[in-house]
Amino acid sequence: MLLKVPIMLPPEYLQPTTNHQTMGENFLKFLETTFHLPLTQFEEIHDLVRIQEFVKGDFLINQGDSTTEAYFIEKGLVKMYSVDTSGKEHILQFACENWLVLERSSMYFDEPSFFYVEAIEDTTAVGFGQDLLDRLHLLQPLSIRTNEILLQNHIRHLQYRIHMLLSASAEERYLEFIRLYPDLTLRVPQWMTASYLGITPESLSRVRKALAYKNFKPHTK
Repeated sequence: MLLKVPIMLPPEYLQPTTNHQTMGENFLKFLETTFHLPLTQFEEIHDLVRIQEFVKGDFLINQGDSTTEAYFIEKGLVKMYSVDTSGKEHILQFACENWLVLERSSMYFDEPSFFYVEAIEDTTAVGFGQDLLDRLHLLQPLSIRTNEILLQNHIRHLQYRIHMLLSASAEERYLEFIRLYPDLTLRVPQWMTASYLGITPESLSRVRKALAYKNFKPHTK
C-alpha cells in the first residue's frame, strides 16, 4: 500500500515538539493533519513507532518475510516490486517523502510477503504496526473513519492503475506517472520508470522523444 499524503500546515504546526527527533517531523505532521492528533497526545503513541535508517539497496521488506510493520517515508525513496521466474523486475509503486508503504498480505493475513520493498535512495522511515492504529482509534475515535477513507482511496488508486495498464497507451501511462509522481523523473532511473509503466526502456525513450517534439516543435518557414 502506498498513499500520498498532502501536507498543508498553518505556521503553529512548524514549532518543534519533544518527539520530532525520535518520531520524524513529517510523520508528526501526518498524524496532526490526517488523524487530527493534538500535540499533547504525541507522548501516548511515542512507544509504538520507531524511526529507521536505510542506505540505498537495503530492503525494508524482503520477499518471503513475515512482517507486521508498515512504513511512513520520512525522507528518501523506495520501490515495491516483484520478480518473475525469468528474473525480471515488476515495480508496483514507488514511495517517496510523505507516502505510506506496507505489504498487506503479510501484515494483515500472516502470509509471507509477495513483494520486495527496497530503498533506492538513502531513506529514513518510521515503522509502526496495527497497535498504533488501535491506539489512535482510542485517542481520536474519528480516526476510524479517516483510516477507512485512506483504505478506500488506496483501492481506488489501484483500480485506476489496473485500468491504465490494461487500456492506456504508453504515452498516457507516462503522463499519468508524471502526474502522480511529479518529483521523481530525475530521481528514478529510466529502466525503473519503464518497469512501473509495464513497457520497455526503448518504448519509454520513444515516448519521451515524442512528447519533447510535441512541446518544442521546430519553427517552419
